[in-house]
Parts: sequence; C-alpha cells; structure tokens
Amino acid sequence: MEKTLVQDWMTANPITIVPRTTLPDAHKLMQASKIRRLPVVDNGRLVGIVTLGDVREAQPSDANTLSIFELNYLLSKLTVDRIMTRNPLTIAPHATIREAARLMLEHKIGGLPVMEQGRVVGIITESDIFRVLVQEAAQSPHEPSFQFEPELTAQVLVK
Repeated sequence: MEKTLVQDWMTANPITIVPRTTLPDAHKLMQASKIRRLPVVDNGRLVGIVTLGDVREAQPSDANTLSIFELNYLLSKLTVDRIMTRNPLTIAPHATIREAARLMLEHKIGGLPVMEQGRVVGIITESDIFRVLVQEAAQSPHEPSFQFEPELTAQVLVK
C-alpha cells in the first residue's frame, strides 16, 4: 500500500454539484448515482463537500407541526451551500493510499476530493481503500487467509 497511488483507485471525474443545488436535488442525485458524497464546485473551484449524512441531518424531524406541503416547500428552498462542509480537506492524485487513509482516519471523514492544478479530478473514499486492502491481501503470498468459523463467531456473540 506504500506505493499504491490515489490516482489508481479514485473515482475519476466525479459527479459534482453547484452551491445553489437544492437539498432534494442533491439527495435524488446521490440516490440515483448510489454515492454518499458530492464535491461542491463554483466556477470550476472546489468550495465544499456535502454528504448523504449532511442531507439527512438537514431534514426536519417527525416532531414538527408543519404540513407535508409546507415541509416540501421549505426543503425545496434549502440549498447545499447552507449545509456543506466548506474548504474540505483534499489530496493529490500522486499521493499514496496510505496518506489518504491517514488523513481520513485523523480527521474522521469518509472521503477526499482529489485535486490537481486547482481542479477536482477525482474522489477517494473509504470504500476505495477497503478495495485496495482486499486486493493486496488476496495477492500477497505472505498474508494469512481468513477463515470464517461460524462456531467461534457464535461463541463470541453469546458471551
């Protein structure tokens, strides 16, 4: 993993949104694309990132007195620039996967926009890092293989 580069595992040319994208539109885009984070770009410049968790957290609780029509109206006016994380941490495509994992772990985040010459060229996520680990473990002759032992698992769960 020391020599494995971000550019080899990132999602290139990720889907991005603009700051004035409404929350419902961002949510629909995430669901349709099966993704959990969207870089927010304004005039070609990264200004933030919004996650599925951010969108869900911004939705009203069930304990409110508004009608469904009032709620939908208010949500349709809320834009991602109100809830996004501004100036997110980023990483370069030539950085190592280990560096990306360290940054994500230290800052407790699940993904990093990949930047090159001021442009978003990709996104690297925890899922990508898991894929690297699984592939490298499968290719390593020195790595012990994992054996699933249902009896042992059941014993641990019972205790």
